[in-house]
Amino acid sequence: MTYIFIGLFSIVILFFVVMSFRYQNIESPDYVVLKKYDKNIELRQYPQMVVAKTSLKDKSFDNSGSDGFRSIAGYIFGGNEKAEKIAMTSPVVMELSDSATMYFVMPSKYKKSELPNPSNKNVEIQEEASKVLLVVRYGGFSNDERIESHTEVLRQIIQKHHLKASGSFMYMGYNAPWDIINRRNEVAVEIIQ
Repeated sequence: MTYIFIGLFSIVILFFVVMSFRYQNIESPDYVVLKKYDKNIELRQYPQMVVAKTSLKDKSFDNSGSDGFRSIAGYIFGGNEKAEKIAMTSPVVMELSDSATMYFVMPSKYKKSELPNPSNKNVEIQEEASKVLLVVRYGGFSNDERIESHTEVLRQIIQKHHLKASGSFMYMGYNAPWDIINRRNEVAVEIIQ
C-alpha cells in the first residue's frame, strides 16, 4: 500500500513539474531594461500593448484575483463574438487601485481592431500606452501580504533615488496556478521621467 501511495504521489508531482515547463514559452511583452537598482529591481520601458481588461470588486489579490482571471480567461478561451481562441500570454496584470482592474496582454500579432468583441460585457479590449515601470521580481506564490511587502520595497527605492511614481502599484503574475517551480511574480509602478 505504501508503494502505491508513493507511486501515485510521484506521478502527481511529475505532472505538475511537466506542466510547469510546458507553459514557459508563452509570449511576454518585449521590454528594455533602462536601469538596475538591485539584482531583482529594474526600471523598464514597456511598449504600447493591447489588453483585455476587467474591473474587480476590490484591490485584494486574495479576494478578487481568481474572479478577474476567470473573466478574462473566458474571453481568450473563446468567449467572444467569433468563438475564437486567443493564445495565452504573460503576465496577468492586476492594478491595485481603489478601482482595481485586471488585464491580459494580447499577443503582439493583434491590433485592437483585429480582436473579436468579448461576449462578457465586463471585459473590454483597450490599448495601454507605452510606459516606464519600476519593477521588483520575486518567486513563489503570491498573496496580499507578499504583494504589499514588495510594494514597500518599491516605495523605498522611489524615495531613495528621488523617483516620481504615477498611478497605482500593480501585480504581474507570469505562471499558471499549477506551476510549482520557477514561479515569477512582480510588483510594479509607473515612473515619470
